[in-house]
Amino acid sequence: MAKKKEKQKRQSMLARVKKAHQKPGKQNGAYGFQLAGAFFCDFFYYLWHVFKWVTLTGLILTAVVSVVLFVRYGDDYRSFAKEADEIVENSSAEDFRMDEITYIYGADGSQIAELSSGNGKSRYLKYQEIPKHAVHAFIAIEDRSYWRNIGIDIKGIVRVALDFITSKGDNMAGASTITQQLSRTIYLTRERSVIRKIKEMMVAIRLTEKYSKEEIIEFYINTACFSNGIYGLEAASKAFFGKSASELSLSQTAYLCAIPNRPEYFNPYRHPERALERRDKILKDMKDEGYISAGAYKEACKEKIKIEKQESEFYNYETTYAVYCAVEYLMKLHDFDFRYEFSSEEDYKQYQEAYEAAYNLEKTNLYANGYSVTTSLRTDAQNAVQQALDNNLAFATETNPDTDVYELQGAATVIDNMTGKTIAVAGGRSQENLNNVYSLNRAYQSYRQPGSTFKPLAVYTPALMYGYTPETTVYDIDVKTAQQPGVDISGLRGNAMSLRNAVEQSKNGVAYSVFYDIKPSYGLEFVTKMKFDKIVPQDYTLSAALGGLTYGTTTVQMASGYCTLANQGKYRNPSCLVSVKDKHGRELFKEDQPVKVYKEDACSTMLDILKGVLTKGTAKSMGWSQVSDMPAAGKTGTTNGSKDGWFCGVTPYYTAAVWVGYDTPKTLSSLYGGTYPASVWKDVMLYLTSGLGIVDFN
Repeated sequence: MAKKKEKQKRQSMLARVKKAHQKPGKQNGAYGFQLAGAFFCDFFYYLWHVFKWVTLTGLILTAVVSVVLFVRYGDDYRSFAKEADEIVENSSAEDFRMDEITYIYGADGSQIAELSSGNGKSRYLKYQEIPKHAVHAFIAIEDRSYWRNIGIDIKGIVRVALDFITSKGDNMAGASTITQQLSRTIYLTRERSVIRKIKEMMVAIRLTEKYSKEEIIEFYINTACFSNGIYGLEAASKAFFGKSASELSLSQTAYLCAIPNRPEYFNPYRHPERALERRDKILKDMKDEGYISAGAYKEACKEKIKIEKQESEFYNYETTYAVYCAVEYLMKLHDFDFRYEFSSEEDYKQYQEAYEAAYNLEKTNLYANGYSVTTSLRTDAQNAVQQALDNNLAFATETNPDTDVYELQGAATVIDNMTGKTIAVAGGRSQENLNNVYSLNRAYQSYRQPGSTFKPLAVYTPALMYGYTPETTVYDIDVKTAQQPGVDISGLRGNAMSLRNAVEQSKNGVAYSVFYDIKPSYGLEFVTKMKFDKIVPQDYTLSAALGGLTYGTTTVQMASGYCTLANQGKYRNPSCLVSVKDKHGRELFKEDQPVKVYKEDACSTMLDILKGVLTKGTAKSMGWSQVSDMPAAGKTGTTNGSKDGWFCGVTPYYTAAVWVGYDTPKTLSSLYGGTYPASVWKDVMLYLTSGLGIVDFN
């Protein structure tokens, strides 16, 4: 009897009504109403059970997440809490003023530049001075629970935790309140990790306890990054609209408030149209939250946005290079994943977009946060390199009709072999009373085909490690024949010669056939280990043996490669940084450990071969041995049509790489690696080695 009742209880109401209707003698006049009533009873019954099980599942998952986090990070909780306590306890309103000046110093301690975000021209806005539309816009789009939360959003945290579990730990982002974003900007790194997220929440909770909500939103709006080194609403308003924030329209305010979400993606100078879509979303959210009327929403969406023209700032070549090195180091500190190998062109382009966004963000950070940067750049060496470049190219006076900048250009980079540090860079020819000449630093920004100077790095030193010797007989095959479809390159023959002689005379056919033997994947592996960052999948062909690359290389990269040969195969990042201190005087810089790229005997042999390039090879006309007893080794490089000329060479003390050509490649009949580039290198090395003891390579 009990089993029968239980079975009946489990039956749906709809089934019971149907069953009752089938019994003889039952009245069916109200059958339709009974079915409808039974349907709704069943619907709500099952809806309740679904809700109950979903809730139970959510609670179980939350418990699981809590256990996982506790097991994995429980031991660190106390240290995190202590760190957060100290951060907030020692915090003050001064922490949230983003107008500190960054200073850059040379090797002798002299100041070579000071960097400012431009906020010095602006002023800090107190809460009462901030336009209410700006406060409402940020809260509507970033943190709707702002006025009532404790610094974190519990619902958002549960969602993020579930994402973390379902993504197996790969995804730990989102749900950041305004207070959490403030915590991250001022006190924490930008790494995407559970640890950073936990610290962020702890600091946010404590900030909420110490400061009022009005103070926190004031701090947030004055420290938000609006791209281009601009922090704070007032500075952004003046930069992009040429007026104070108090004079902004509703539409302009919403437009500016769109930028901090992804400063470089919404950069008004580069992509002025992108923030429009987000502006409209912000306006809609403001309407939905009751901050503005429907009419105001429509009018604001219709308003045209006009951005003020950007004022460019140019320094000198040593400063722009120092900024580049400092920015990349800040990227490293904040866990940017630098890559030098790519699976496809699409992979490469995606990486470049990520790199550019991270670079611009950290450049903004550098300009606004009061760092003290000490470099290895030597004023005397800088002047010598610049003078050598200017003097040797002085014959070419033709200028670009649009910019007045010299058409024929050059670049040079010098590295101290002992330290591995860059001591001088010339990114182009100097021109008096023309500041925009420094807007392009070709030493690290211009990627050009390296020609035959690429051979020792990607072909010949790897070949020496592969089993070749200076006396190995090689053949100067016909490259055009070798490039024909179906040709068996291993069976081709040309003039027979020793490997040494082939390098001295820069025989392309030999480099091509040797590269075929050792394989492009093997040869280019050494180059990517030395952080040549634009080696793409298309470059893994035999043409790379001759320096035929998709994007090319820079003088900084080539100098670092040859310096690696001089340092017995140990590669060191060719940075100019010696020290990076934050505004509190804390040292942030830590030297990278050298990376072993080539074997010592291969480097020694390669340098011995390259000595012959200067005495009896393609750089003999330079006449180095006639003017100096200092041992030297190097390689010339000339691309097709004499569009690029290179000379890369070393002495026991210094390494220098020189490029000469046009920004828009074109032929210069007298341009070869052994002409202008070699002359620049010679003048630089004569100055740098003057008075130094005569020693040979290790």
